[in-house]
This record gives sequence, C-alpha cells and structure tokens, in this order.
Amino acid sequence: MSVDAATVKRIGRLARIRIEEDEVAGYQNELNAILGFVEQLSEVDVEGVEAMTSVTPMTLRRRDDVVSDGGYADKIVANAPLSEDNFFMVPKVVE
Repeated sequence: MSVDAATVKRIGRLARIRIEEDEVAGYQNELNAILGFVEQLSEVDVEGVEAMTSVTPMTLRRRDDVVSDGGYADKIVANAPLSEDNFFMVPKVVE
C-alpha cells in the first residue's frame, strides 16, 4: 500500500494537524516506511505460536472476594472540604 499526497493531507485534516505544503513529501515518505514495515510483519509465520500477554510468565495477585457493609464512611469523608451525613457536598454546577 502506498500513501499519496492527498491521503497525507486528509490524515492531517482528520487529526487536526496543520501540514504545510513543503512537509507533505516528508510525511508521505514516513507513512510509506511505516506501512512497509507493517507489511513485513504480515510475512512472519506465526502458525502454532501461542498468544501471550506478557514476555514473562506472570499471574495476577488476587484477594478474596468478600462482601462487607463497609462501615467506615466517616473515614472516607474525613478529608473532604465539605460533607454532611457522610456525603460529599459540592457546589451546584447546573443552573
């Protein structure tokens, strides 16, 4: 796949990036180099390769899923600038 000057300008417009006329050729070469690298990746044989989420084997630390009633709302709102009956109070933002 090859990117032409019109595509570079369109990408710039969609990304809301101002691309001057003298910069188009440079961006065109860079985008074509990136796409060429991506095309090289499609040539790699990955048949039988297991998908992985990390380069090192790891497991997530887990905690017991215990239902509790909390019971420490006063500690939660202790540092709030303004609270009432264990609720945060905020100024009105919509009139």
